[in-house]
Amino acid sequence: MSIESNFSNTFKPLQASRIAIIGLGYVGLPLAVAMSKKYRVTGFDINKVRVAELLEGHDSTLEVEDEDLKDVLVASSEALESRKTGFFPSADVSSIASCNIFIVTVPTPTDKHNRPVLTPMLKASETLGAVLKQGDVVIYESTVYPGVTEDECVPVLEKISGLKFNEDFYVGYSPERINPGDKEHTVTKILKVTSGSTPEAAEYIDQLYRSVITAGTFKASSIRVAEAAKVIENSQRDINIAFVNELAKIFNLLNIDTKEVLEAASTKWNFLTFKPGLVGGHCIGVDPYYLAQKAQEVGYHPEIILAGRRLNDSMGKHVAMELIKHMMRKNIKVMESKVLVLGFTFKENCPDIRNTKVISIVEELKAFDIDVDIHDPWADASEVKHEYGLEVLPGLQEPDLSQYSGIILAVAHKEFANLAIKKSDACVVYDVKGILAKDLVDARL
Repeated sequence: MSIESNFSNTFKPLQASRIAIIGLGYVGLPLAVAMSKKYRVTGFDINKVRVAELLEGHDSTLEVEDEDLKDVLVASSEALESRKTGFFPSADVSSIASCNIFIVTVPTPTDKHNRPVLTPMLKASETLGAVLKQGDVVIYESTVYPGVTEDECVPVLEKISGLKFNEDFYVGYSPERINPGDKEHTVTKILKVTSGSTPEAAEYIDQLYRSVITAGTFKASSIRVAEAAKVIENSQRDINIAFVNELAKIFNLLNIDTKEVLEAASTKWNFLTFKPGLVGGHCIGVDPYYLAQKAQEVGYHPEIILAGRRLNDSMGKHVAMELIKHMMRKNIKVMESKVLVLGFTFKENCPDIRNTKVISIVEELKAFDIDVDIHDPWADASEVKHEYGLEVLPGLQEPDLSQYSGIILAVAHKEFANLAIKKSDACVVYDVKGILAKDLVDARL
């Protein structure tokens, strides 16, 4: 079936479609750029600063190269109307009023009690309800627990628009699979799960994604199945990392190198290779709580999922305490000492600081009256200050390592691979990510 096919009088042929992407962050922007090579795409974001930088042809998240962004960028809605393809970012909701396909890619965080926060999705649904028309299709990509799309978002769309679900408009769910900082597994190269509120809507949505996703698509049997599939992807990874983190704690007590153990074990054909470390970010560190919330709503207490979360959330404190133990063994004064933390983003070679677990290391060290410096060539200093109240060392150059009593390599940025670190009795070097030579460090996770 060609992408121009009509399944009924309801759905506009895809090539004649106007697409709106709601939310232009790590997920929305790469999708908008990919789709704008075949369609007219308007990107909407409430962050006017973000929209302004995109209009200038720059993506501060570094997910899209400036050259690729400029190739599809147009300067106005009027300019987009005169073209068959292109991308126009806007903070004006009226710019998406003429669109007929709306894709929601807003964040789905948790609060300080690890409870899901659906406010961004519900606010986006309110915005779309005001511009929704007969025959329009709304697709959600944000990670949620099963039921959110149809039970939480659709009623908002119906209430604001006055339209009837599955008669006047249709919805779908196609979970994002963006891996921030990964230049190999980009949006078009990752197989896409799709779903729709009716069989016809599901096929229409599947064909839309299939037209731009070179890796292909998988059409789930229902929206709830697609929602559940997404939320268990990262929960599974979280549990596996928690297991390896627990092994690291055990092997540390046994004076066995965890990295060497994993290298030996991975020679078996069916051994799953995971590495110990800090588990933060907007996906793995958050998604399990969404599944746990829904499980508890239906009367089931998820023991393994929450145990994995507790263990992974404890790793920052564990790293800090291990550094302090090694400092004491070397008779290095702990209180009022100076420690350097290398890296603050939630993962390597990526500027994303959302839900970074490095903050746990910093806070634990400060609890011992340790003077902590943070060096991260990828993190935006003003963003770190705004979100966490912490200062990052100015400049991109490597700081003077000789002034520190402890050094923690927390994030495996490429810039840290060849640090001029020298092992000494006056300093403890702790390598969380295991990227430094073993003879250069006092301990590693």
